[in-house]
Amino acid sequence: MSIALQVTPITHDLGEFEVRRAIPSPQLRMVGPFVFVDQFGPARLDPGKGMDVRPHPHINLATVTWLFEGAIGHRDSLGTHSIIRPGTVNLMTAGRGIVHSERSPAAERAEGPQFYGMQTWLALPEKYEEAEPTFEAVSDLPVVEDGGASARIIMGSLWGRTAPTTCHAETIYAEISLQPGGAIPIDSEADERALMLVGGEANLDGEALVLYQLVVLKPGTSMRLASVGGGRVMLLGGEAFPERRHVFWNFVSSRRERIEQAKEDWRAGRFPLIPGDAEEFIPLPDKPSTVIYP
Repeated sequence: MSIALQVTPITHDLGEFEVRRAIPSPQLRMVGPFVFVDQFGPARLDPGKGMDVRPHPHINLATVTWLFEGAIGHRDSLGTHSIIRPGTVNLMTAGRGIVHSERSPAAERAEGPQFYGMQTWLALPEKYEEAEPTFEAVSDLPVVEDGGASARIIMGSLWGRTAPTTCHAETIYAEISLQPGGAIPIDSEADERALMLVGGEANLDGEALVLYQLVVLKPGTSMRLASVGGGRVMLLGGEAFPERRHVFWNFVSSRRERIEQAKEDWRAGRFPLIPGDAEEFIPLPDKPSTVIYP
């Protein structure tokens, strides 16, 4: 078998669409630098409705937003205003601290917003945890096509091509589209790798993948991803981190005391405000939905 571990995500029903969280879970804390993996949709809201994630903080991590369908408006405390759309990766490096919001653009609300994509967080290596916060939107991403399959490389180096997206640690991240009868080799040398089938159907060395299940691959093993009827699969992973990460709500750090400081800073209003979206905020929860690691 090519699969070392299978993780069934926890599904959060938000009423009009579902979010499936594979990491963090009791079975798995990280795959490479990925410390948080959410898949959402596909769904379409009624005209006039939309998503409104109010301003909230992050520290010591980088967020990666990737859409298959729809659009999300991003604002942050750096003054960034970006409309996230399919084909463009949005990488926000929180470093020592950043605040952002995510809302449906007005045009999307009028038509009825679509939601289908991935929201992931990357832990930062210790030397970059307190870096200056940055934001980048990258659309010039390489595409590899072979054997009825195409793969858009979002981060890192795969199949001989490298994405221009900043990587603070060795990272691989790609969206693989399989046509009926299509196949592609999975032979990355990354320390840790995982696949998630997010649409259609696919198999790994003949073993069927379960929709939305995260499958961790055996290290150092080459394998073949294929589909009979067509499918969409995410490949993610990278270098194994030697240090554990603590997670509380939107905060990730190698140091527990740093998270305690971030909690107090948010309560006290010491984080920067978002130009154009400073009227609202999400209060620090008593019991966050994200797993708290001891």
